[in-house]
Amino acid sequence: MKDAYLRVRSLITALVLLVVTSMSAQAQEGADGFLSNLHSFRVSNYMALDAYYRFSGTGDTDTLNEIVQGINAANDAMNNLTGSDSTALSEEELNSLNQEFDKFKNLMRDNINDVRNRGYPDLRLVSDMANQALTMNEKATELYRIAQESSQTETSPRVEAARSAAVKMAQMMAKYSVRTNSSVAQTFQGSDLEVPLDEQARQLDKLLASVAQGDNSPELKATLDDIISKWQFIRGSYINYNENNVGFVIDRYSKGILDGLATTIRLLKGNA
Repeated sequence: MKDAYLRVRSLITALVLLVVTSMSAQAQEGADGFLSNLHSFRVSNYMALDAYYRFSGTGDTDTLNEIVQGINAANDAMNNLTGSDSTALSEEELNSLNQEFDKFKNLMRDNINDVRNRGYPDLRLVSDMANQALTMNEKATELYRIAQESSQTETSPRVEAARSAAVKMAQMMAKYSVRTNSSVAQTFQGSDLEVPLDEQARQLDKLLASVAQGDNSPELKATLDDIISKWQFIRGSYINYNENNVGFVIDRYSKGILDGLATTIRLLKGNA
């Protein structure tokens, strides 16, 4: 009888520990999910901006679809943030970011309509949109830092470096795209407040080095090697811009780096 009682008590204790462990894991997953949505929001908006600059020169339907995909992805991330139970950010902070996003979406719509209706962009509106994108993403970056500090979830330095590298890569793509596109390159070079492209490339060097530091599984090593290989292939084009560079090659390799960084983040989180 006593043995049965002890077995029942041990079972109850084990179940309680399982519940506590599960709740802790869910809390960590929820906090990191919040950060993941903020990360996705930042990258997706830059991808939409990059696609717009290419669209402004071609009016291509496929490129327009890329803009829509980027905005939709950012919109999904924002909806996840505002609908989250997380207390990492206040309602006022999220509303403020959402308002900046609404301004960006409205400017994107107006700029798309200009290209579709007139066949060329309104450079004043393009400049407004670029500056709004920078303002919005600076706010998102600041809120990411605040959320990271308040979430009480310790995130891997390598995951954070990979996320920062992805944001930097997407930002550079948009900057490179505006310099390549013939419709706006001569009179518009993006936001006046942005860090020069060659300096951004050197910042990416350091971030990728941070991501690569540590023990790697065979799959992770292969992914990192592929990222570094792609980056070395296009790095010179970002640092020493040249009119003879092939824009679609830079775009394809840059997107490959973003895909690789997304895989890297997944693998690093899986090994945590």
